[in-house]
Amino acid sequence: MTDHHADRPHEVRAFFASRAATWDAKFPDDGPAYAAGVAELGLQEGERVLDAGCGTGRALPALRTAVGPRGTVLGADLTPEMLQAAVRAGRDRDAALLLADVTRLPLPDAALDAVFAAGLLSHLPDSAGGLTELARAVRPGGRLALFHPIGRAALAARKGRPITPDDLRAEPNLRPLLTDCGWDLVRYEDEDARYLALAVRRG
Repeated sequence: MTDHHADRPHEVRAFFASRAATWDAKFPDDGPAYAAGVAELGLQEGERVLDAGCGTGRALPALRTAVGPRGTVLGADLTPEMLQAAVRAGRDRDAALLLADVTRLPLPDAALDAVFAAGLLSHLPDSAGGLTELARAVRPGGRLALFHPIGRAALAARKGRPITPDDLRAEPNLRPLLTDCGWDLVRYEDEDARYLALAVRRG
């Protein structure tokens, strides 16, 4: 199984660095979709959540609302320009921002209750390594939401590409990958309006 979009970290940084300043303007209507995706995590007041590959931080306000003032919200991204855009948008008020590779998080084991990851999987050079690292940082019974504001078919059409059978985000590929990395896939949606894979950390 190959990941067609996998790039080495410096290539991922370069890709997003050049797009950071205009990223939110390109997708101005995604806010409600992100809020709805966050809601699927079922976060409770006071919980600890990470937005892995947070980009410009579009999910951070919804994550903060979900866990309340006593909760912990972290946003981690590999690209300084994306985090700078998040600060310009005022989203550092909702979360502590970390310049970090999600395959090597500066967090102790089981530090988190949940992880939200929008569009992350297709940019991980090592998908299994990244999902295993997220599992390490999440407590048993914690949740992972792999999210995108549009589904795979709509995204492929936007990019003028067909969906390929080896797409890691397809359920037959994703379910065993998550299982191998310490997660159980409990819900899978791939519709035009959104992509959501919800998994629970095995204890």
